[in-house]
Amino acid sequence: MAHFGVVAPAFYSHVSALSALAAALVERGHRVTFLQRPDARAYLKDARFGFHAVGVQSHPPGSLAQSLRRAANPGSPLGLRRVIQDMAGTTTMLCDELPAAIETLRIDAVLADQMEAAGGMAAEALGLPYVSVACALPVNREPGVPLPVMPFDWGDSERSLHMFEGSTRVYDWMMTPHRRAIEAASRRLGIPLRGALHECLSPYTQLSQTVAAFEFPRRELPPHFHHVGPLRAASHGAPARTDALPEIAQDRPFVFASLGTLQGHRFDLFKRIAKACRRLDAQLLLAHCGGLDARQVAALEGLGATWVCAFAPQEAALARADAVVSHGGLNTVMDAVATDTPILALPIAFDQPGVAARIRHAGIGLSASPRFTSTKGIAQRLRRLLDEPDFRRRCAPLAESVKQAGGSARAADIVEAALGIHTRSAVQHG
Repeated sequence: MAHFGVVAPAFYSHVSALSALAAALVERGHRVTFLQRPDARAYLKDARFGFHAVGVQSHPPGSLAQSLRRAANPGSPLGLRRVIQDMAGTTTMLCDELPAAIETLRIDAVLADQMEAAGGMAAEALGLPYVSVACALPVNREPGVPLPVMPFDWGDSERSLHMFEGSTRVYDWMMTPHRRAIEAASRRLGIPLRGALHECLSPYTQLSQTVAAFEFPRRELPPHFHHVGPLRAASHGAPARTDALPEIAQDRPFVFASLGTLQGHRFDLFKRIAKACRRLDAQLLLAHCGGLDARQVAALEGLGATWVCAFAPQEAALARADAVVSHGGLNTVMDAVATDTPILALPIAFDQPGVAARIRHAGIGLSASPRFTSTKGIAQRLRRLLDEPDFRRRCAPLAESVKQAGGSARAADIVEAALGIHTRSAVQHG
């Protein structure tokens, strides 16, 4: 059996997705150890996983919270640059410390999140196989496809292609601190010079939480790239338990709203969502992921939210919901796709604008500005999602694609096959 090391950004959503793949591998007899700064240990909920802290001096316990606050609220261009510098600093730390840790732990292969270059770079330096996993939108580049962080609709007109190319140049310029960190680490590790995330992907196998039907048209993905759909616990795909939900009336629309773990503090946006649902006489279950205090929760209940909680059983809520309001995080969106739930995306940061663009492209929802859209604007868009059956109709083939994609079990099969490992639990998928 193999010992896998997992390297991911210290974000709950990324660790959660990779934990599902890790659990599938552990159930086949493999060992899994996550490697990250000390604070990331709190994200691991499965006692079967190991955790090895690195960067104790440069990223000491208690320091992650400040980095997460900057990531959630970059604000000005200077604030965004600080977020990029945080990314560069983490990559530098990991590239410096991972090789010794991987050797000490006797790790055989690495599962490397696409959003953290250090995992694959360290594995390459040690001559170990590694798998790239896209927990967010894939960073694989090709002409004619806008970067995941861009809000553009897909198009093949000269104007669209010019816009995609220009935006890529601007993005690469903004990411200069990160590029310099990757270049310097490449030299120290003695591997071919790299400078961007898409240049650090695995030549063995690459996995994505997306399905092809959700993505923009792609022509240049490598043959070892696999759309496996949402990486979830083994129960994913079974009927969602609705007994954990509140008692939902059958004669009124039901809306689920969540802005994820990083954006759950956005009280003003939640207020507009609550008031919009009250205008529609819709029941609203709002999950703030611990971002609000008791006073804010009470205020939202007074403004129209039927139920407000820190965390809700998301798959069950989406299975029952008539529509979902989301920040456009890929985990929530793919769960909505899997349950035929139309989506109102209010993208805030990272790849969320790109996710919203793909929602529009697939015709399974609508999007709006989280900053400038009024209560009335949110209500109008929700009204369309609730009244127009075409949104849910277009969800159905995507949901079938997710079902066929295989999820964590197929991802584990692919990982084992790529590394020449065979277990009794492995099954064949098309």
